[in-house]
Amino acid sequence: MKGGGVIRAAGGGAGGAGLLRTRLRLPVVLLSCSLFFLAGFFGSLLFTQDPEEADMPVPRERLLDAAWPEMPYGESGEAAPSLIPYQILSWQPRALYFPQFATSEQCENIVKTAKERLKPSTLALRKGETAESTKGIRTSSGTFLSANEDPTETLAEIEKKIARATMLPRNHGEPFNVLRYNIGQRYASHYDAFDPAQYGPQKNQRVASFLLYLTDVEEGGETMFPYENSENMDIGYDYEKCIGLKVKPRKGDGLLFYSLMVNGTIDRTSLHGSCPVIKGEKWVATKWIRDNIV
Repeated sequence: MKGGGVIRAAGGGAGGAGLLRTRLRLPVVLLSCSLFFLAGFFGSLLFTQDPEEADMPVPRERLLDAAWPEMPYGESGEAAPSLIPYQILSWQPRALYFPQFATSEQCENIVKTAKERLKPSTLALRKGETAESTKGIRTSSGTFLSANEDPTETLAEIEKKIARATMLPRNHGEPFNVLRYNIGQRYASHYDAFDPAQYGPQKNQRVASFLLYLTDVEEGGETMFPYENSENMDIGYDYEKCIGLKVKPRKGDGLLFYSLMVNGTIDRTSLHGSCPVIKGEKWVATKWIRDNIV
Protein backbone atom coordinates (compact mmCIF):
# COMPACT_ATOMS: atom_id res chain seq x y z
CA MET A 1 0.00 0.00 0.00
CA LYS A 2 2.83 2.30 0.78
CA GLY A 3 4.28 1.60 -2.66
CA GLY A 4 0.92 2.22 -4.31
CA GLY A 5 0.46 5.36 -2.34
CA VAL A 6 3.81 6.61 -3.46
CA ILE A 7 2.97 5.78 -7.06
CA ARG A 8 -0.36 7.63 -6.85
CA ALA A 9 1.30 10.59 -5.30
CA ALA A 10 3.90 10.71 -8.06
CA GLY A 11 1.25 10.26 -10.75
CA GLY A 12 -0.97 13.01 -9.29
CA GLY A 13 1.98 15.54 -9.18
CA ALA A 14 2.85 15.02 -12.86
CA GLY A 15 -0.74 15.54 -13.91
CA GLY A 16 -0.93 18.81 -11.94
CA ALA A 17 2.27 20.12 -13.50
CA GLY A 18 0.98 19.27 -16.97
CA LEU A 19 -2.25 21.12 -16.32
CA LEU A 20 -0.31 24.13 -15.06
CA ARG A 21 1.85 24.13 -18.17
CA THR A 22 -1.24 24.00 -20.35
CA ARG A 23 -2.80 26.94 -18.52
CA LEU A 24 0.40 29.02 -18.81
CA ARG A 25 0.98 28.18 -22.45
CA LEU A 26 -2.23 29.82 -23.71
CA PRO A 27 -1.50 33.41 -22.48
CA VAL A 28 2.10 33.13 -23.70
CA VAL A 29 0.92 32.09 -27.15
CA LEU A 30 -1.61 34.92 -27.27
CA LEU A 31 1.01 37.45 -26.14
CA SER A 32 3.51 36.21 -28.71
CA CYS A 33 0.92 36.42 -31.48
CA SER A 34 0.04 39.96 -30.45
CA LEU A 35 3.67 41.05 -30.46
CA PHE A 36 4.28 39.51 -33.89
CA PHE A 37 1.16 41.23 -35.22
CA LEU A 38 2.21 44.65 -33.91
CA ALA A 39 5.76 44.21 -35.16
CA GLY A 40 4.49 43.29 -38.62
CA PHE A 41 2.01 46.18 -38.67
CA PHE A 42 4.50 48.89 -37.73
CA GLY A 43 7.18 47.29 -39.87
CA SER A 44 4.92 47.51 -42.90
CA LEU A 45 4.28 51.19 -42.17
CA LEU A 46 8.00 51.82 -41.95
CA PHE A 47 8.81 50.15 -45.24
CA THR A 48 5.88 51.62 -47.15
CA GLN A 49 6.53 55.22 -45.99
CA ASP A 50 8.43 57.50 -48.32
CA PRO A 51 11.90 57.95 -46.74
CA GLU A 52 11.89 61.64 -47.60
CA GLU A 53 8.55 62.11 -45.86
CA ALA A 54 9.80 60.26 -42.80
CA ASP A 55 12.68 62.70 -42.39
CA MET A 56 10.60 65.81 -42.96
CA PRO A 57 9.74 67.76 -39.78
CA VAL A 58 6.14 68.63 -39.06
CA PRO A 59 5.58 72.19 -40.35
CA ARG A 60 5.59 74.74 -37.56
CA GLU A 61 2.17 76.03 -38.62
CA ARG A 62 0.63 72.58 -38.14
CA LEU A 63 2.21 72.29 -34.69
CA LEU A 64 0.76 75.67 -33.76
CA ASP A 65 -2.69 74.71 -35.04
CA ALA A 66 -2.61 71.51 -33.02
CA ALA A 67 -1.32 73.08 -29.82
CA TRP A 68 -2.90 76.53 -29.80
CA PRO A 69 -6.19 77.04 -31.63
CA GLU A 70 -6.96 80.55 -32.82
CA MET A 71 -8.65 82.90 -30.34
CA PRO A 72 -10.87 85.95 -30.82
CA TYR A 73 -8.63 89.02 -31.21
CA GLY A 74 -8.92 92.78 -30.97
CA GLU A 75 -8.66 95.38 -33.69
CA SER A 76 -4.90 95.76 -33.23
CA GLY A 77 -4.30 92.04 -32.64
CA GLU A 78 -3.29 89.22 -34.95
CA ALA A 79 -5.42 86.46 -36.41
CA ALA A 80 -3.34 83.47 -35.34
CA PRO A 81 -0.59 82.38 -32.93
CA SER A 82 3.02 82.81 -34.01
CA LEU A 83 6.18 81.11 -32.83
CA ILE A 84 9.55 82.90 -32.56
CA PRO A 85 12.20 80.61 -31.02
CA TYR A 86 14.64 82.19 -28.58
CA GLN A 87 17.25 81.31 -26.00
CA ILE A 88 17.75 83.16 -22.72
CA LEU A 89 21.43 84.08 -22.55
CA SER A 90 21.34 85.97 -19.28
CA TRP A 91 19.03 87.43 -16.64
CA GLN A 92 21.63 90.06 -15.65
CA PRO A 93 21.27 91.75 -18.07
CA ARG A 94 18.09 90.37 -19.58
CA ALA A 95 19.47 89.13 -22.89
CA LEU A 96 17.78 86.78 -25.38
CA TYR A 97 19.09 85.22 -28.58
CA PHE A 98 16.85 84.61 -31.61
CA PRO A 99 18.29 82.07 -34.07
CA GLN A 100 17.37 82.50 -37.75
CA PHE A 101 15.33 85.63 -37.03
CA ALA A 102 15.79 86.87 -40.61
CA THR A 103 16.47 85.10 -43.88
CA SER A 104 19.74 85.36 -45.78
CA GLU A 105 17.95 87.30 -48.52
CA GLN A 106 16.55 89.81 -46.02
CA CYS A 107 20.00 90.41 -44.57
CA GLU A 108 21.50 90.95 -48.01
CA ASN A 109 18.71 93.40 -48.92
CA ILE A 110 19.47 95.53 -45.86
CA VAL A 111 23.23 95.57 -46.56
CA LYS A 112 22.64 96.53 -50.19
CA THR A 113 20.26 99.36 -49.23
CA ALA A 114 22.60 100.76 -46.56
CA LYS A 115 25.96 100.35 -48.33
CA GLU A 116 25.79 103.56 -50.38
CA ARG A 117 24.86 105.70 -47.38
CA LEU A 118 27.58 104.80 -44.90
CA LYS A 119 29.36 107.52 -42.90
CA PRO A 120 31.69 107.36 -39.89
CA SER A 121 29.68 106.47 -36.78
CA THR A 122 29.14 109.18 -34.16
CA LEU A 123 28.53 109.24 -30.42
CA ALA A 124 26.03 110.95 -28.16
CA LEU A 125 28.34 113.15 -26.07
CA ARG A 126 28.19 113.45 -22.30
CA LYS A 127 28.75 116.70 -20.46
CA GLY A 128 32.33 117.83 -21.01
CA GLU A 129 33.03 115.42 -23.90
CA THR A 130 34.02 116.40 -27.42
CA ALA A 131 34.34 114.52 -30.69
CA GLU A 132 38.11 114.70 -30.30
CA SER A 133 38.18 113.40 -26.71
CA THR A 134 35.98 110.41 -27.62
CA LYS A 135 37.85 109.55 -30.79
CA GLY A 136 38.52 105.82 -31.05
CA ILE A 137 35.61 104.68 -28.86
CA ARG A 138 33.40 103.91 -31.86
CA THR A 139 35.22 103.23 -35.11
CA SER A 140 32.54 101.68 -37.32
CA SER A 141 30.71 103.32 -40.23
CA GLY A 142 26.94 103.37 -40.48
CA THR A 143 23.68 104.99 -41.48
CA PHE A 144 20.15 105.35 -40.16
CA LEU A 145 17.41 103.71 -42.21
CA SER A 146 13.69 103.83 -41.57
CA ALA A 147 11.33 101.26 -43.01
CA ASN A 148 9.79 103.73 -45.45
CA GLU A 149 13.23 104.31 -47.00
CA ASP A 150 13.63 100.65 -47.91
CA PRO A 151 12.23 99.82 -51.36
CA THR A 152 12.47 96.07 -50.66
CA GLU A 153 10.12 96.41 -47.63
CA THR A 154 12.48 94.14 -45.71
CA LEU A 155 12.88 96.56 -42.81
CA ALA A 156 9.10 96.81 -42.37
CA GLU A 157 8.85 93.02 -42.11
CA ILE A 158 11.71 92.91 -39.59
CA GLU A 159 10.14 95.72 -37.54
CA LYS A 160 6.88 93.81 -37.25
CA LYS A 161 8.70 90.70 -36.10
CA ILE A 162 10.77 92.66 -33.56
CA ALA A 163 7.56 94.13 -32.15
CA ARG A 164 6.17 90.62 -31.66
CA ALA A 165 9.40 89.39 -30.09
CA THR A 166 9.76 92.30 -27.66
CA MET A 167 6.07 93.04 -27.07
CA LEU A 168 6.96 96.70 -27.65
CA PRO A 169 5.02 98.57 -30.39
CA ARG A 170 6.66 99.45 -33.71
CA ASN A 171 6.12 103.19 -33.23
CA HIS A 172 8.38 103.11 -30.16
CA GLY A 173 11.40 102.15 -32.28
CA GLU A 174 14.03 104.47 -33.69
CA PRO A 175 15.12 104.02 -37.32
CA PHE A 176 17.54 101.14 -37.83
CA ASN A 177 21.18 102.00 -37.29
CA VAL A 178 22.94 99.82 -39.88
CA LEU A 179 26.66 99.44 -39.09
CA ARG A 180 29.71 98.00 -40.78
CA TYR A 181 32.83 96.98 -38.85
CA ASN A 182 36.01 96.31 -40.80
CA ILE A 183 39.10 94.58 -39.39
CA GLY A 184 40.20 96.25 -36.16
CA GLN A 185 37.03 98.31 -35.78
CA ARG A 186 35.05 98.09 -32.55
CA TYR A 187 32.78 99.89 -30.10
CA ALA A 188 34.07 100.22 -26.55
CA SER A 189 31.74 99.33 -23.67
CA HIS A 190 28.81 101.71 -23.22
CA TYR A 191 25.15 101.95 -22.25
CA ASP A 192 22.35 102.46 -24.75
CA ALA A 193 20.19 104.20 -22.14
CA PHE A 194 20.99 107.83 -21.36
CA ASP A 195 21.72 108.64 -17.72
CA PRO A 196 20.14 112.10 -17.12
CA ALA A 197 22.96 112.91 -14.71
CA GLN A 198 25.42 112.62 -17.60
CA TYR A 199 23.36 113.52 -20.66
CA GLY A 200 20.76 115.89 -19.20
CA PRO A 201 16.96 115.45 -19.03
CA GLN A 202 15.47 112.89 -21.43
CA LYS A 203 12.06 113.17 -23.11
CA ASN A 204 11.94 109.37 -23.26
CA GLN A 205 14.36 106.56 -22.62
CA ARG A 206 15.73 103.58 -24.51
CA VAL A 207 14.14 100.47 -23.00
CA ALA A 208 15.70 97.79 -25.17
CA SER A 209 18.04 97.14 -28.08
CA PHE A 210 17.57 94.56 -30.82
CA LEU A 211 20.65 93.66 -32.89
CA LEU A 212 20.12 91.81 -36.17
CA TYR A 213 23.38 90.31 -37.42
CA LEU A 214 23.54 90.71 -41.19
CA THR A 215 26.72 88.71 -41.84
CA ASP A 216 28.83 85.98 -40.32
CA VAL A 217 32.17 87.09 -38.89
CA GLU A 218 35.12 84.76 -39.30
CA GLU A 219 36.84 85.91 -36.10
CA GLY A 220 36.14 88.58 -33.52
CA GLY A 221 33.27 91.07 -33.66
CA GLU A 222 31.39 89.56 -30.71
CA THR A 223 28.85 91.59 -28.76
CA MET A 224 30.14 91.51 -25.18
CA PHE A 225 28.61 92.14 -21.78
CA PRO A 226 31.49 92.66 -19.31
CA TYR A 227 29.20 93.13 -16.28
CA GLU A 228 27.08 90.02 -16.90
CA ASN A 229 25.82 88.61 -13.60
CA SER A 230 27.35 91.69 -11.87
CA GLU A 231 30.89 90.49 -12.58
CA ASN A 232 33.89 92.85 -13.08
CA MET A 233 32.12 95.84 -11.54
CA ASP A 234 34.69 96.37 -8.80
CA ILE A 235 37.97 95.66 -10.59
CA GLY A 236 38.67 98.99 -12.26
CA TYR A 237 37.43 97.56 -15.56
CA ASP A 238 39.09 98.84 -18.73
CA TYR A 239 36.25 99.75 -21.10
CA GLU A 240 38.36 98.79 -24.12
CA LYS A 241 38.81 95.18 -23.03
CA CYS A 242 36.67 92.45 -24.53
CA ILE A 243 35.63 90.31 -21.55
CA GLY A 244 32.52 88.79 -20.00
CA LEU A 245 29.60 87.21 -21.87
CA LYS A 246 30.34 87.22 -25.61
CA VAL A 247 27.77 86.67 -28.37
CA LYS A 248 29.21 85.64 -31.74
CA PRO A 249 27.50 87.21 -34.76
CA ARG A 250 25.72 84.77 -37.07
CA LYS A 251 23.98 85.91 -40.22
CA GLY A 252 20.22 86.23 -39.71
CA ASP A 253 20.30 85.81 -35.92
CA GLY A 254 19.03 88.42 -33.48
CA LEU A 255 20.08 89.58 -30.02
CA LEU A 256 17.71 91.40 -27.69
CA PHE A 257 18.73 92.98 -24.40
CA TYR A 258 16.99 95.39 -22.07
CA SER A 259 18.67 98.58 -20.86
CA LEU A 260 16.14 99.33 -18.11
CA MET A 261 15.09 97.38 -15.06
CA VAL A 262 11.37 96.71 -14.58
CA ASN A 263 11.22 99.76 -12.25
CA GLY A 264 12.50 102.00 -15.05
CA THR A 265 16.03 102.55 -13.76
CA ILE A 266 19.09 101.82 -15.87
CA ASP A 267 20.33 98.24 -15.62
CA ARG A 268 24.04 98.58 -14.82
CA THR A 269 24.69 95.06 -16.10
CA SER A 270 23.50 96.11 -19.59
CA LEU A 271 26.91 97.66 -20.28
CA HIS A 272 27.99 96.24 -23.63
CA GLY A 273 30.28 96.74 -26.59
CA SER A 274 31.50 95.28 -29.86
CA CYS A 275 34.80 93.40 -29.80
CA PRO A 276 37.27 94.25 -32.59
CA VAL A 277 36.83 92.36 -35.84
CA ILE A 278 39.89 90.16 -36.32
CA LYS A 279 39.03 88.46 -39.59
CA GLY A 280 36.22 89.22 -42.01
CA GLU A 281 33.59 91.97 -41.94
CA LYS A 282 30.70 92.59 -39.57
CA TRP A 283 27.34 94.08 -40.56
CA VAL A 284 24.59 94.62 -38.00
CA ALA A 285 21.26 96.46 -37.91
CA THR A 286 20.40 97.89 -34.50
CA LYS A 287 16.87 98.84 -33.47
CA TRP A 288 16.68 100.98 -30.32
CA ILE A 289 13.25 100.89 -28.68
CA ARG A 290 12.01 103.62 -26.34
CA ASP A 291 9.41 103.85 -23.59
CA ASN A 292 7.29 106.31 -25.57
CA ILE A 293 6.32 106.87 -29.19
CA VAL A 294 9.27 108.16 -31.21
